[in-house]
Amino acid sequence: MMREDGGSRFQPIGGHPSAPDLQDACKTTASAGACSAPAPVRADQRWPGPPRHNKDGSSRLESTNTSDWDEAQRQLRDRLDARDNNTLNIIRKGRQLTFNEWVDFFSTNYSKPPMRAVKTHEANENALKTLRPVFGTSKLADIDATQIESHLRNRLQQKRHARRKAGIVELALLKPASVHQEFRVLRRILSVALKKKLVPVNPCSAVEFPVIVKDLFRPHYMTWSEQVKIEKHAPAYLRNVIRVITETGLRVYKELACMKKEQVDIANKVVFIEDSKTPTGVSEVPLTDIAVRAFQEQLKIAGPGPWLFPSSRRPTQHQKDFKKTWQRTLQRAGVAHFRLYDLRSTYATRLSAGGVADEWVTQMLRQTDAKVFKKYSHMKLQMKREALKRLNRQAGDSAAWKSFDTEDDA
Repeated sequence: MMREDGGSRFQPIGGHPSAPDLQDACKTTASAGACSAPAPVRADQRWPGPPRHNKDGSSRLESTNTSDWDEAQRQLRDRLDARDNNTLNIIRKGRQLTFNEWVDFFSTNYSKPPMRAVKTHEANENALKTLRPVFGTSKLADIDATQIESHLRNRLQQKRHARRKAGIVELALLKPASVHQEFRVLRRILSVALKKKLVPVNPCSAVEFPVIVKDLFRPHYMTWSEQVKIEKHAPAYLRNVIRVITETGLRVYKELACMKKEQVDIANKVVFIEDSKTPTGVSEVPLTDIAVRAFQEQLKIAGPGPWLFPSSRRPTQHQKDFKKTWQRTLQRAGVAHFRLYDLRSTYATRLSAGGVADEWVTQMLRQTDAKVFKKYSHMKLQMKREALKRLNRQAGDSAAWKSFDTEDDA
């Protein structure tokens, strides 16, 4: 076994040799041709790790669970670094949980409704079908960026599979966006583990995605002319959805589709969001005149039930999907496809273009992190050109104004 001596040095006790002792022994016997490498270690022998201290101050040795000397030394260096960084307890917790055990807890407490939407949970479960076989038996603290990057490269070389009448067939290679979605799920799982102090860092933060994912996280800005064309070909309820989201920034399915009539206060021009994606999303949202008229029109066609957007097939339930109607509407309007959720980014961009401060736009979006605002609001090239027209090249320069006056007088 080994005992700590002077901080980071460990001396052998109880008959186990240290690395210098093994090397010296080999050098001595190598001259006689007996050996040229350290003496072999028995399969049942385990090198000890750094000692742990009890409450009374006495030391308690901890096994590295390996018979390989180099691996034991690597673990020793990692433990000493963790001790110096005050993360040793975190690493020990992470070594007690496997990825599968943590994922089971994560799925139950942080993925299922009401914590997350049903479709978010389904996306998480689909991603875990490929993540569990790779990382399932690994300890949380043992997962590193190199393993994750290797897995991503392997996934990008795999093909999609589809079930047909003849059986399962292979299709084209997986799209980078699909693999990136799996990476996002893994990053989220490890991010929660980091917050719970089960890992010292999130290894996904050091991962470089192997390929460039085109058009990822670039919301489409819907111009006013596009909105007019889309509304012209949209059914009444979808037209109201478009106007409400672009005037309020409500989330499509988590806030608007499941909204009840009692949440709308036309007299005070406000809607009450009782449940949202984030805690800051639960609040009162003010309405513009356009949004008020859209809510009034929707109340007229909603029917007698409690839902503002009742399902056409099941009137006792609310509408859960606008995608098919949205796609058909864009086709009839002759507008290139973009997500209905991008109307939320259109709302943010219009606020920003109107001169609203970024801090206020973040509050209007009801986001917890101001960085998210950058995802939703983006100035188009034409907006930048319009801003350049307001450039005052003579601001604060009185001499320039005098020169212009002189030229005019001449």
